[in-house]
Amino acid sequence: MKMLIADHSKCTGCRLCEVVCSVNKNGTVNPGRAMVAVVKWDQDCIAIPMLCQQCESAPCIAVCPVKALARDEDVGKVTINYDLCIGCRFCVAVCPFGAMGFDPAARKVIKCDLCDGEPACAKFCETKALQYIDVSTANREKRRHAAEVLSDLIRKSGAKGSVS
Repeated sequence: MKMLIADHSKCTGCRLCEVVCSVNKNGTVNPGRAMVAVVKWDQDCIAIPMLCQQCESAPCIAVCPVKALARDEDVGKVTINYDLCIGCRFCVAVCPFGAMGFDPAARKVIKCDLCDGEPACAKFCETKALQYIDVSTANREKRRHAAEVLSDLIRKSGAKGSVS
């Protein structure tokens, strides 16, 4: 199983992911209609791509009154059945990541659907801030990063010792 991950330390804030997503999904260059959004803090020079985390216990699925949201286990994504969706936007309100949105032009709720297993945003991200990788690879990278942070803290504090 694969997952789409965002590494904010590599994100330059170029917003190419938003452009690629809007073109791929809507045929138009309109980042406001993209299913990924780059949140920027210019004063701190930080940009963070925010996207659907395809939560295992997804609040959007739980809150939908007409069961229009469901999990596709083959790709590991949360899907929207637009034939059932009534546009109440409860799913938008409960998403803890702000990853669900509403497309006013199409008049429907939107979220990342992983481009059916080939996320265009990750393909075009030059800095590799967005990557579609195997879950075990993602976990290995997270462990490595956490170990580096811990190692830096130990070095800075001057502490000696080992962790088993």
